[in-house]
Amino acid sequence: MHPAYSVILFTVLSGCGYGLLALVGVFVVLGLVPIGQGFGVVALGLGVAAVTVGLMSSTLHLGHPERAWRAFSQWRSSWLSREGVAAVLTYGPILLLATCWVFVGPDSDTLKLWAVLTVIGSIATIYCTAMIYRSLATIHQWHNGWTVPNYLVLGLAGGAVWLHALLLFFGIETLMAGVVALVLLVVGWLAKIGYWRFIDSSAHPSTPESATGLGRFGRVSLLEAPHSEENYLLKEMGYRVARTHAAKLRRYAAALAFALPILLIGAALLTNGVFAVFAGGVAAISLTLGLVIERWLFFAEAKHVVTLYYGATSA
Repeated sequence: MHPAYSVILFTVLSGCGYGLLALVGVFVVLGLVPIGQGFGVVALGLGVAAVTVGLMSSTLHLGHPERAWRAFSQWRSSWLSREGVAAVLTYGPILLLATCWVFVGPDSDTLKLWAVLTVIGSIATIYCTAMIYRSLATIHQWHNGWTVPNYLVLGLAGGAVWLHALLLFFGIETLMAGVVALVLLVVGWLAKIGYWRFIDSSAHPSTPESATGLGRFGRVSLLEAPHSEENYLLKEMGYRVARTHAAKLRRYAAALAFALPILLIGAALLTNGVFAVFAGGVAAISLTLGLVIERWLFFAEAKHVVTLYYGATSA
């Protein structure tokens, strides 16, 4: 599939943003963060800003962005619509959590309620985003059991690294946040390796023979292209990335999104002061850049079965 930069920005920012909001909610419920105005404004503000920019950027890939609102009416059958509904509904508890946190403080009777609902809404929205791709049976690289777990754990890992960096910046105890970030990074790395191995070792059950219905005559191959230049299907659904380039980009993604943040967060946990703050901030930046590469590959390596009609031997 053609990697649209607006969709890459959307999935990375919304994933990390909702991951941050979900973990902030968990930490509030467990009493692991101080209910102070400064940290609350920045943490919740960063999460809301990330998901808002991400959601807005997702409309740029539409042919008619002004009609995006119509997608909300299809929630009974469309995961895209469900994602939009979940995203909008989640703004409610987030804003109420922020109001109680900033203006009422720890004495608020409903603070933890809004925190729990923020966690539920954030995770539900990430799940719906993943299911947009998981539900497409025509794309083998998305329609598998690895897609949803990867979206969930990478979103939470991104949120954990962002949260750890914020706690360091505000001089708040970071041991639990650092440990959570390390665990999620390791799990995310293993999940990504599992996903890559799966798509490398398997293919869609459809073949040129089954797609054309000519299998009973033997092997089917393309004699001549049906048109003289690329059309929409080939540009959007027949995008190809060289195997050597994909392997190199996978190494970059693994290094930036997982290996380097793990080392930096480990260093931050073992030190303190300016160096710890610096290490935490660089870890957050590195992870975000790594996820951009990882998400680009997620789209670029996906093959639609329609390519079987244009000479592809497998999808």
